[in-house]
Amino acid sequence: MNLIEIGHVVGARRAELGLTQVQLAHLSGLSRQTLVGLENGNLSDLGVNRVGQVMAVLGLDSAKPDIQARRKKRGLWMAAKTASVSYAHELAPEVLEQALASGDVPPSFAPHLTHLLDEAPVPTVVMAVEEAAAHAHLPPRQVWRNVAKLAQSLSVHRRALWA
Repeated sequence: MNLIEIGHVVGARRAELGLTQVQLAHLSGLSRQTLVGLENGNLSDLGVNRVGQVMAVLGLDSAKPDIQARRKKRGLWMAAKTASVSYAHELAPEVLEQALASGDVPPSFAPHLTHLLDEAPVPTVVMAVEEAAAHAHLPPRQVWRNVAKLAQSLSVHRRALWA
C-alpha cells in the first residue's frame, strides 16, 4: 500500500469517526497541513512513525490499513476500565456511553471521566467515542462535541486536546 492509498483510507476513516482534519492532526501530533497533504495524496514522503501515529488514533492496523483488529476490541469497556483504575467504584461501560452521548456525567463519576480524558491513551478514547455514537445512534461529531464539553466542564488538563 502506498502513501496515496493510505491517505484515502485515513480521510475516509476520519470522516467516519466525525473528526475534522484539525482535530485529527491535533490528536495525532501532526500539523493540519501535513494531514491535508496525506489525505489529498500530495505528500511525496512521510515517516512511518508519523503514519503510524495517525493510523493508531484512527484504530487502523498499520500493516494493512483496515479496522478488522479494531472491531474485535471493546472500546467502551476498555475506556471504563481505564477510567476506574484508581477508584473504589467502577465506572460501567453503559454509564460512560451515556456520559459521552449526552455530555453530562453523574457527579459520582466525574473523577473517572476526568481521569479518562486526562490520562487515557487517545486511541482508547477514540474507540469509546465511536462505540458510544453507534450505540446511541448519534453522529460521531456530536459525541466529539460532548467530549469537548465534558473536558471543559471537568477542567481537564488536556482539554485543549479534546476541543
